Amino acid sequence: MSLASAPKATSAESPPRTAPAGGTVRHLKMYAETLPGGQMGYGFEKGKASIPGPLIEMIEGDTLHIEFENTTDVDASLHVHGVDYDVASDGTRMSGSHVPPGESRTYTWRTHTPGTRADGTWQPGSAGYWHYHDHVVGTDHGTGGIRKGLYGPLVVRRKGDILPDKQFTIVFNDMTINNKPGAESPNFEATVGDRVEIIMITHGEFYHTFHIHGHRWADNRTGLLTGPDDPSRVIDNKITGPADSFGFQIIAGERVGAGAWMYHCHVQSHSDMGMAGLLLVKKPDGTIPGYEPHHPAGAAKSAAKDGGGAAAKESSGPGEHSGH
Repeated sequence: MSLASAPKATSAESPPRTAPAGGTVRHLKMYAETLPGGQMGYGFEKGKASIPGPLIEMIEGDTLHIEFENTTDVDASLHVHGVDYDVASDGTRMSGSHVPPGESRTYTWRTHTPGTRADGTWQPGSAGYWHYHDHVVGTDHGTGGIRKGLYGPLVVRRKGDILPDKQFTIVFNDMTINNKPGAESPNFEATVGDRVEIIMITHGEFYHTFHIHGHRWADNRTGLLTGPDDPSRVIDNKITGPADSFGFQIIAGERVGAGAWMYHCHVQSHSDMGMAGLLLVKKPDGTIPGYEPHHPAGAAKSAAKDGGGAAAKESSGPGEHSGH
């Protein structure tokens, strides 16, 4: 059949959207705030802090200037993993780059593309699933700030990386998920066929494993296989320790259909203590086979379903055009 007479591709057959070239310079404002129950959070607007903090996205080659205002009554900071910055943007008390109560400071994060160093060795790029957090609340390592919720996701993409339809951040922080214990663990919603991106971060004192039912991903930078000869191992369970972060994309319900698909720590005692939630994959008509939200446990989870969605909804960067 000739191209001229070929049937027009449907939206389902359209290729996925991809990240553009980097190299832009952006500015944003971020706040540290005190939240109810003694918790703390980051936000892009006053009064809208969340746990985890808002998702920040960059593309290799981008530079980001963050004007950080500390509205709490203790010193706070913004320390980032995975990207380039001068010591003045380290976010530690040792370098004097923290922010006293009521004051502001601009942190600058830079990214770079992969390439060859002057000595001929290969320099990797900045692309990856990273995170940011406080480094001064409670101790000079930010132990108190992290326990209270001062952390959030950072995604750095490479030109051509596939963009998701929905993004969810899941943080195992000690024995909580997104600082929510037990039956309050967050649920996340998608529709069969959505390209879902999971950003997984671990904080606290314990090692965990992240497992999701019915879905698999490649154990590499993007979570996607590049082709039939890609040697990346395909997994559905990954060990993760304090300050680890990784991410991946899945097609919701691919080959398994709609349903209430569990995600959880697979350390048995941890899951028994409530480190579990649901990826609620809906049919196109909005129904979820076998799911009963009126059940007490289901209702509690449903009320918390947006626990990590705030990070996606407040996204800054390429993800702003992602569907949520």
